[in-house]
Amino acid sequence: MAPTLFLSHGSPALILEASPSRAFLTNLANRLGTPRAIVCVSAHWETTDVAVNLAPNPATIHDFYGFPEELYKQQYPAKGDPVLGNRILKLLELAGIKATGDPNRGIDHGVWSPLSLIYPDASIPVIEMSVRPHESAAHHLAVGRALVPLRTEGVLIVGSGSATHNLREIGRSAPHA
Repeated sequence: MAPTLFLSHGSPALILEASPSRAFLTNLANRLGTPRAIVCVSAHWETTDVAVNLAPNPATIHDFYGFPEELYKQQYPAKGDPVLGNRILKLLELAGIKATGDPNRGIDHGVWSPLSLIYPDASIPVIEMSVRPHESAAHHLAVGRALVPLRTEGVLIVGSGSATHNLREIGRSAPHA
């Protein structure tokens, strides 16, 4: 059974700067092995209903500001998997969870930043899912339970964010990006 994990992805500059977190992520694939696909729920994609990325070739989204220019040139060209994305939609529907597919969504840095360290060759299909930050813990638990069958199919399920994710809400004064 494939694992599930939560990654506190930190600053996008994590991929450029030496740190214990970067070293941990760089060596994580040795522990995880190579999954068939990766489903990543990102704190950077907030929606009203659960949304699932159905793009066959999702673009790399640079959803941040004020970082070194080198970060804005980073690409993570992992393929999507619309068939798996539609399976996720079906699993959510069977669990009574309203969800929509998005055929145009790229992958944000909550996904590509940690994955570029864990699986730098971008050879594993990636499906991003949105988060609903104002929903209950019970809702999020139900979403997770709906995805459990994917683990028996070799799909790695990742949550990506941080306990104190929104810097604007904890006092960092900057315009909304």
